[in-house]
Amino acid sequence: MSQSAYEQTDLESDSDWHARSLEDVYADLESSGDGLPSEEAQKRLEREGPNEIEAEEGTSPLQILLEQYTSALIWVLIVAAIVMAGVGHTIDAAVIAGIVVFITLFGFVQDYRAEQSIQALQEMATTYALVRRDGEKREIDAKTVVPGDVVFVESGDIVPADARLVEESNLSVDEAALTGESVGVSKEVGTVDEDVALAERENMLFKDTVVERGSGTAVVVETGPESEIGQIATALEEAEERETPFQAEMDRLGKIIAGIVVLAVAVIAFAELIVGDTPPLQVFLTAVGIAVSAVPEGLPAVVTLSLALGARRMADQNALVRRLPIVEALGSVDVICTDKTGTLTEEEMTVQRIVANRGVYEVTGTGYDTDGEFLRDGDPVDDERVAEVLRCGMLCNNVDLGTRERDESETEGSGEAAGERDGERTYLGDPTEIALFVAAQKAGFDHEALAEEYPRVGEVEFTSARKRMTTVHQTPEDGTVAYMKGAPETVIERCDRELVDGEIVDLTDDRRAELEARNEEFAEDALRVMGFAYRPDVPEAQVEDPDDGLEHEMVFLGLQGMLDPPRPEVPDALAGCLDAGINVVMITGDNAVTARAVGEEVGLRSATVITGPELEEMSDEDLAEVVEDVDVFARTSPEHKTRILQTLQEKGHTVAMTGDGVNDAPAVKNSDVGVAMGIRGTDVTEQASDIVLLDDNFATIRDAVRGGRRIFDNVRKFVNYLLSGNGGEVTMVFTGSMVGLGLVITPIQILWINVVTDGIPALSMGVDPPAEDIMERDPRPPEEGVITERIVTSIVGIAVFMTVCLLPLFTLNFYGELAPGYDVTGALLGWSPDYEVGRELAQTMVFTGFVVFEIVRIQAIRFRYGLGLFSNRWLVLAVVVAVTLQFLVLYTPTGQLLFDVEPLGLVHWAQIAVAAVVFALLMAVFVKLQDRYFERY
Repeated sequence: MSQSAYEQTDLESDSDWHARSLEDVYADLESSGDGLPSEEAQKRLEREGPNEIEAEEGTSPLQILLEQYTSALIWVLIVAAIVMAGVGHTIDAAVIAGIVVFITLFGFVQDYRAEQSIQALQEMATTYALVRRDGEKREIDAKTVVPGDVVFVESGDIVPADARLVEESNLSVDEAALTGESVGVSKEVGTVDEDVALAERENMLFKDTVVERGSGTAVVVETGPESEIGQIATALEEAEERETPFQAEMDRLGKIIAGIVVLAVAVIAFAELIVGDTPPLQVFLTAVGIAVSAVPEGLPAVVTLSLALGARRMADQNALVRRLPIVEALGSVDVICTDKTGTLTEEEMTVQRIVANRGVYEVTGTGYDTDGEFLRDGDPVDDERVAEVLRCGMLCNNVDLGTRERDESETEGSGEAAGERDGERTYLGDPTEIALFVAAQKAGFDHEALAEEYPRVGEVEFTSARKRMTTVHQTPEDGTVAYMKGAPETVIERCDRELVDGEIVDLTDDRRAELEARNEEFAEDALRVMGFAYRPDVPEAQVEDPDDGLEHEMVFLGLQGMLDPPRPEVPDALAGCLDAGINVVMITGDNAVTARAVGEEVGLRSATVITGPELEEMSDEDLAEVVEDVDVFARTSPEHKTRILQTLQEKGHTVAMTGDGVNDAPAVKNSDVGVAMGIRGTDVTEQASDIVLLDDNFATIRDAVRGGRRIFDNVRKFVNYLLSGNGGEVTMVFTGSMVGLGLVITPIQILWINVVTDGIPALSMGVDPPAEDIMERDPRPPEEGVITERIVTSIVGIAVFMTVCLLPLFTLNFYGELAPGYDVTGALLGWSPDYEVGRELAQTMVFTGFVVFEIVRIQAIRFRYGLGLFSNRWLVLAVVVAVTLQFLVLYTPTGQLLFDVEPLGLVHWAQIAVAAVVFALLMAVFVKLQDRYFERY
């Protein structure tokens, strides 16, 4: 069977559907106004595939579990446990194995919970499309729509696929998700130039955009991956997952520690076997001791818990984290690229100024809040001064009131915010008309009462060509009245009179010039301006035939200027970012005038604007020269956003990209920290992101950055704490072996210190409060990791100090120089001249000394951040628990059996106390020296 012309056509290369005539579109698609036969539609569905964008598959539980075993640190412990079991040290092997299981299960639980939250967020409800097939209208699953289908859309519908408009009636579409436009786009039948921007293709409908007003018929030209949204989603799949600097550093740290273990074991083995003639079993035990000393067993658990706790705090503040390591990356962000609509602004058009009765009035209140006042020169005025123009705005209006029910697909993570929206009254219609509706409500107008008093008997609908709308009403006193709203110049030219203080007067040429000047003034302030007029005593003939002069001889009522206002909390949030050394760049699809006005109002540095067309004229070198000085990009396309992002990254910046629409998704995916909007955001953008804002609020980004910096500080503190302690253990074991003292502390004792006694205080550091100057510092340089030169010197210095202070304790007790013999006093104090007992006692002294030294060390680290011991009640509790557990080990039979320890007497505690004081003094001097050569943190 030969193929049809449609089957032979490579439609993947077609992108000029908007520039072709309708006849050519139908011909190329082998379709018609009657739609497709069902049989042909099925063939096309099999060829083109379903009209959907494949969602990113989640990670399976098994994959999450296996990922826990990719750490080099974990494998060092596993090998140690296997070998210990092989030589008969069953208890030691069991404890090591238990620690491995604990670490991996803890990490699994945290990662699995995060994955489940994201999978819930990505669930989407089935959508349907109304199409004509076999000459009849049918409602079908939107996934089965194919090129050539004729689809019907009306107010509230989601457009099922990219389609060329065939018919329309007052059709306006919200394309913010695709183009970034904050105002609905009026659609009309016809052709447009081939090279026109996506946002200006008035004859096209695009998949997943929303019909605001009117109705239309269109023929489908692209579906699924070939739609505009689908192409963006496909590009996202090609973007590689960016490894955070912290992930790379932790991986590098694990490899370094593994290398140190191998090197140290090799040196000790050579020294003891060749030089010292030590028995092989003792050499092995020493090697295991070195390995266990070097590995910070608690580090994976502590890092995971700290990130998880930070993610939980951020979720409580309406920021859902999709990948735990990204929480830390937030702290190094130095540029935030944000869209405008819904993030910096309310996404709720609001009337802000009114011209009426030859006066200018300010309107207070923002968004859809009906509380507000009308002011002139700052003083409240009687609502009657603006009543007529507001009445006109409410009557000449097609807004409906509805109730918003909570979508079942909304996640539990949206919490209270979603619950507050459930069942609330909402407005259905064009954002401009909603703004007029709300303004009238502020003056006390009730829609139902007004509609009953002024019933509508006729309407001449708004079109982009007419730029106006007129409705006709019966009134109780004035007979039939027509109300008009539209573009100011269109309304004014149809008026010959004006209403001033209740009287109708002539509209002079001078007055027309004044109104035109006022309109320009409003427009320069980025206000969207509408003009209003009415005509009393409309003849019956003109009601029946509006073309017979209905829209002439009108009486001018006034102007209303509206704007999508900034969120009230945004200026402070943005100022906080600038104080923290974070530059904020607004990238929007809106025009330059609106973008500049919003930028100035929220407090951007200079509101310097570059438009998309200007950007296209710039070379990469030209853009690189100016990109750091521009904080507003207007009329941008998806490609522009990605180019801006890449240029900033090439300049060495760590960039967070926020967005809600599909047009933001590629840049969100490729940014260092991708932030999607949870309320207005599309599924494609959420899949591409690292963080989803459940309240779509820029202030939440500021809070997330503060949280990220706090988490990084805490991670740095406990990494410093754990590694310096482990460094001390390695140095102590290595030195003891080299000077012929043998194993100065057993592997099982080291594990206890690292996981329990060290781990519990380190875990509590994860909830340390932020330093007072946390949002006053400049962002951390991208190349600066968790482990700085200062921390490296701390690890080395503390290791030496611990060894210097603890080695004498071991030596004195091992050789029993303080215990001349057994007597009553000596027995009470715990002295012993027995060398075998002395080894256990000496190891116990080192074991307990490490615990005490770590408690001293933890507060020394926190002191540099301005934190006192009692600033974190969990840390106080952790120290108490750690000390209690150590006493249980020392003074219970089970603890003594498991850990081969001797109970300590008063003299032993006195020795440890003296050593701890010396250790604290050495640290204090060392910190002062560090302060001369290194940054504070």
